Amino acid sequence: MERLPGELCLKIFHLLNHTSLAAAPQVCRKWRVLASDDALWSNLFKERWGGDCAAFYAPSDPKSWKDVYIVQHRCDRFGLGLRIITEGNDYYLIHQGEIQKYLGMRNLRNESCDDVAPLQGVEEHHSGIPDRILFFLGDLEAACAAAKRLQT
Repeated sequence: MERLPGELCLKIFHLLNHTSLAAAPQVCRKWRVLASDDALWSNLFKERWGGDCAAFYAPSDPKSWKDVYIVQHRCDRFGLGLRIITEGNDYYLIHQGEIQKYLGMRNLRNESCDDVAPLQGVEEHHSGIPDRILFFLGDLEAACAAAKRLQT
């Protein structure tokens, strides 16, 4: 794949779905650059939500089509309201699809989150709400979402 021209790689990447395209940057530096191409994410957005939505949600500086796609996908998964979500062992507070705060990580050994660094660009958690309550709310939110999926 290293010897293939970038234009040919992009044509191949246009055949990928959003999950595969999101995983592609982990392969190598060349794929990281190619998988961030705005045209790829713009096409994925238009395919999934249509041209009218794409015109309405078109990114403004400094956001890219990938950023817009991720937020819209998160809105579809969790809704527009205020939610506590889990990604692996990490907990986040989201509102309207945007991550508002990094709440910490559930350390299964001692339930402490003092030594955890937040994601880049996401605020650290400094609220007065005890971490155990936030983690409980996140777990409750996940359990309710799973129960709703089972009922439908």
